[in-house]
Amino acid sequence: MSETHAALHARHRAVLPEWLALYYRQPIEITHGEGRYVWDADGKRYLDFFGGILTTMTAHALPEVTKAVTEQAGRILHTSTLYLDRPMVELAERVARLSGIPDARVFFTASGTEANDTALLLATAYRRSHQILAMRNSYHGRSFSTVGVTGNRNWSPTALSPLQTLYVHGAVRGRGPFAALSDAEFIAACVADLEDMLGQTGGDVAALIAEPVQGVGGFTAPPDGLYAAFREVLDRHGILWITDEVQTGWGRTGEHFWGWQAHAAAGPPDLLTFAKGIGNGMSIGGVVARAEIMNCLDANSISTFGGSPVTMAAGLANLNHLLENDLQGNARRVGGLLIERLRAATAGNDAVREVRGRGLMIGVELVEPEPPLPGGAPGGSSDRPSPEAASAVLEAARERGLLIGKGGGHHSSVLRIAPPLSLTVAEAEEGAAILQEALDTVRPRGERGTR
Repeated sequence: MSETHAALHARHRAVLPEWLALYYRQPIEITHGEGRYVWDADGKRYLDFFGGILTTMTAHALPEVTKAVTEQAGRILHTSTLYLDRPMVELAERVARLSGIPDARVFFTASGTEANDTALLLATAYRRSHQILAMRNSYHGRSFSTVGVTGNRNWSPTALSPLQTLYVHGAVRGRGPFAALSDAEFIAACVADLEDMLGQTGGDVAALIAEPVQGVGGFTAPPDGLYAAFREVLDRHGILWITDEVQTGWGRTGEHFWGWQAHAAAGPPDLLTFAKGIGNGMSIGGVVARAEIMNCLDANSISTFGGSPVTMAAGLANLNHLLENDLQGNARRVGGLLIERLRAATAGNDAVREVRGRGLMIGVELVEPEPPLPGGAPGGSSDRPSPEAASAVLEAARERGLLIGKGGGHHSSVLRIAPPLSLTVAEAEEGAAILQEALDTVRPRGERGTR
């Protein structure tokens, strides 16, 4: 490890919390980026397949965003929501139209955590209930209330919560008690579980909060139509539907602009939360809700940093670039190619249980191999998650010039691949080749068995 990285790491450990996670045995400092590439303090270049946790949505150092930030910063950096803010109004108008929610109102925050926290506040106030439905294996943020609806023990540092949370089956298709069922049977079983749970609640439930594709949970998703089926049950009980689009929004899944649209028979959600990609690195989050829900609060509320002129200018420029260049279509085309390339590259690799995903939101789940068969032949793959293999591949990919993420519920055995939506075919091929080499360090091709 270079002195530059080592010295900064030592200072980091001396002043920042122990629980603040860092990737890699030898953490790196990223100093600058361009397009889909970043450079560390030693000058090494990496192809970025994680985008600062799905946040660099369009490209590093996108000229339109840099120009918008520079120009706005030269006029005024900050005012707060106590004053009219033209860029905030303009971005709110765009987001409201794109959301699909009728008579929509938009409230901007500084993060996805704060967006989900606000959605929970609105739903519980509107319904006058502190009961929340959430999905198992979910993640919604690090605030006190969002930790309370996170169904993932690795990201739940306390069992205390202001909410009573009930966890529902359905977000993980390939594991759990319903995994062997057909899609239709899976949906029916999850709906029956939901109905049974609601029959046992002690009061009116406020809302269901759900990620259309779980992010930290390892890019898992239910069959299309699950949340439409859930919505029929929720509507009978007056329960609101909050779709957490912090990672799935803005066309990342390729097929849809929002993740909820894969369940479009349900119609638009009651509340939609967003963050990450819209700011392309600037701190933007927000909530969209029907006016009657958004306006239900009967006390003053403002945001000091939500909707700041600089971040709103960046969001507008970034959104314009996304739409004008059809980056959703690019995510669909290049993402589809990348998924197929990764499936071909990992065929027969017993360390890989599944390559899954939509668009440029791809998960590679790693498992432990079975012991060798009599005579020394490989034993094939097990169903046991292997966080050790995921960590090893993360390291091997970095050494070869590729940055990826890691997740997968409490097992952390899924490689998370989410490049900027402007990824080219050549860059997809480059990343897939590096990832294949990294996977071969865990389970060389000569040692593969038959699954």
